[in-house]
Amino acid sequence: MRFIRYRWLYFLISGLVLGVGIFSLIKWRLRLSIDFQGGNIWEISFSQKIDEKRWQEFIKSQPGVWEVQKTEEGNWLIRSKHTPVEEKEKLGKEIEKQFGSFQELRFESLAPSLGKSLLVKTLIALVLALLAILLYVSFRFKDKGFGICAVLAMLHDSLVLLGTFSLLGHFKGVEVDSLFVTAFLTTLSFSIHDTVVVYDRIRELSRLYPKLSFDEIADLAITQTLVRSLNNSMTIIFTLLALFLLGGETTHWFSFALLVGAIAGTYSSTFTAVPLLTVWRRYFR
Repeated sequence: MRFIRYRWLYFLISGLVLGVGIFSLIKWRLRLSIDFQGGNIWEISFSQKIDEKRWQEFIKSQPGVWEVQKTEEGNWLIRSKHTPVEEKEKLGKEIEKQFGSFQELRFESLAPSLGKSLLVKTLIALVLALLAILLYVSFRFKDKGFGICAVLAMLHDSLVLLGTFSLLGHFKGVEVDSLFVTAFLTTLSFSIHDTVVVYDRIRELSRLYPKLSFDEIADLAITQTLVRSLNNSMTIIFTLLALFLLGGETTHWFSFALLVGAIAGTYSSTFTAVPLLTVWRRYFR
């Protein structure tokens, strides 16, 4: 099949998806969790009905409180700056006095310095991973074009995942935490795995059919590897879909991030990495 003939369509689809994601990242950014910005997260549940308007006015008037929101389960999530436990207990007594008894469901606290340190380490890990993959793929295929196009395809998947969670953060209040970093780095490895399979087939076919044009070799490589890539990816996607729909609340958005990464990686390894390589061969080699 003549897949490469429609590379303009693949680039158009990627451009539209990336455009929406980049717009969201610029306008709304990512909604960082306590893992990255530090502070307190306190989730409580009242045993009786309360005046929600009065409650929100009260809690927002407290010093250091950034945000209060009601969860889908009817609980209240309070975000504030990093404070000692004694101040939290003092606030708890005041809440009980004003609104009655409540149950503490969760309390997390992290100093801002630790959050900043984790963010810096995450960025360093990302840059090192990209550089290592660029050098390794370029060395193995003895052509820097393979490495550059593979990394560009990885960046494509990364921006798709970041843009998706930027939109979810704005419209659904989904936060980016340390589990998201795990999913993010896993997405990079998944993406490069399928890309290398297609690239390796292109290298083999180039030796077998030296008289064919590079576009024809790319079409043949995609035809021979597409079914394998889809079968491999669907087994992962089905598992992640089940985990997302039936898993616990703590892994809900983690499994969704992996699901988005798996879908983006499956698409980009064939319909982004290979067309990019044909463009590289045509204009830069």
